[in-house]
Amino acid sequence: MKTIMFIVFFLLMGAFFIISEEGIKLNSKENIQTFFNSYFSWTQKLFDNSNTVTGYVVRLEWLPE
Repeated sequence: MKTIMFIVFFLLMGAFFIISEEGIKLNSKENIQTFFNSYFSWTQKLFDNSNTVTGYVVRLEWLPE
């Protein structure tokens, strides 16, 4: 349950960060569309980078010689 709460918190903080950094006011359809485009682009990059990091971790030699 704590893991799910952390993930939700992380995604919400990302959304708030996008809104504040881009200066998006969610009062029109165009701004909401801009927000969702930016948010989904951010989540796609997040998952792509996590896949890359996971690939590097899996390929590492973890046992001593």
